[in-house]
Amino acid sequence: MKLGIINSAFCQAGVDTATGLKHISRIGFDCVDIHTEAAGLAQKEISLVARTCEKLNLPIISLPVCSLGLVDFAAPVREFHIGRTKQFIDLAKTWNAKNVLLVLGEYMWQREVIAPEAQWNWALETCRRIGDYADKKGIDIALELEPFRLSLLNSVDAMVRFVDECGHPRVRANIDISHLVLSDTSPAEVKKLKGRAIHVHLSDCDGKVHGDLPPGRGVVKFAPYLQAIKELKMDGVISIELEYAPNPAKIVAWVEEAYRGTAKLMEQTGLRG
Repeated sequence: MKLGIINSAFCQAGVDTATGLKHISRIGFDCVDIHTEAAGLAQKEISLVARTCEKLNLPIISLPVCSLGLVDFAAPVREFHIGRTKQFIDLAKTWNAKNVLLVLGEYMWQREVIAPEAQWNWALETCRRIGDYADKKGIDIALELEPFRLSLLNSVDAMVRFVDECGHPRVRANIDISHLVLSDTSPAEVKKLKGRAIHVHLSDCDGKVHGDLPPGRGVVKFAPYLQAIKELKMDGVISIELEYAPNPAKIVAWVEEAYRGTAKLMEQTGLRG
């Protein structure tokens, strides 16, 4: 597998796009995921990313997008978010990326007013339509498992059920190691995602709340999860996810620390190659 990072680590610290990408290349990452907003993105920025990544020999793998309205009870809201997600797919195609990392929403009103199964079915319908569009572009959809109580996809079992019921070859799963820890998911359960997972996120946390820390800053025991991922025989990427660094002025050192820790973990597991 390759080692990448989501460039939001630099963007959220106030570092401009091109400079952030240059740091990512210099540090030694194999590839990059681009965090952006596809809707209304200026052609100048699209060209800048493409040109910079090509010059740095830094392939773009994934474009994350939170489309929480895909499970909204209002049909016009769902239609808006289908259209917005399609724009990410178009952008992924332009940048020769592999997938769009899609975050679905949560059950509304504590699952009390709208039947949970209705929201589940809306998600299936919208993801199938998005999958059809993605297939025309040669792009995969990787669904994010979110460890929050009301998230539609908040466990491995929910993810497996959703991917299987969706039944679309382009709609697959992302594995986020810290999210697995926060949802009390053991490494043994990862095997359920064999043939379903196509992408991986890696970060540390305190075991209680969402953290997105460099490995070693939290409590996650990575080795068993990485071994379980290795046994899936995925031909994919492990992307480091660092969000909201506590000291933005030292973001370069923060990313370098995350790179060293993750590269060592992957080497120990025999995953990087």
